[in-house]
Amino acid sequence: MNKVIAVLGLMLILGLMNWSIVVKEQHLSKGQIVKLKLAPVDPRSLMQGDYMALRFELADAIYEALSKMESSELWGADAESTHSFVVVKLDQQSVASFVGLDTEQVLQPDQLKLYYRVRDGKIKFATNAFFFAEGAAELYNAAEYGEFRVNAEGEVLLSAMLDKDLHKLGPD
Repeated sequence: MNKVIAVLGLMLILGLMNWSIVVKEQHLSKGQIVKLKLAPVDPRSLMQGDYMALRFELADAIYEALSKMESSELWGADAESTHSFVVVKLDQQSVASFVGLDTEQVLQPDQLKLYYRVRDGKIKFATNAFFFAEGAAELYNAAEYGEFRVNAEGEVLLSAMLDKDLHKLGPD
């Protein structure tokens, strides 16, 4: 009986993992493209091993807007962790610019909501790092934008790094 329970548990776990993979693959293939400008990071942490530390200009605009709010509005019950949405406007090349924090307003056709979270006082989108193959750091030195795929719920997944002319860096 214990073996049957173990096998069923394993099948359930594998099924859930595969479902999660399928959902993320759909998100990457069908999500709307949004490009976020990178902000400077500590040069010592720019390239650490096989990843690049990331920070986005949009996070600075969010932080500034949040800092203008009362602390109870900003952090809610948990001062170390919160999440919400930011409204951005997309230009012709899908580069996002800050419009404001989400107040459940009606969006214009060129606007979109992006999910963000605050952890340890830092604003993060899908990730704060871009991982690449060992020895490929030089391919990403010219990175100035992160390309994200956004689903209908505003969740973002980092899909590529782009140079100043919005060309993809690294292998396809």
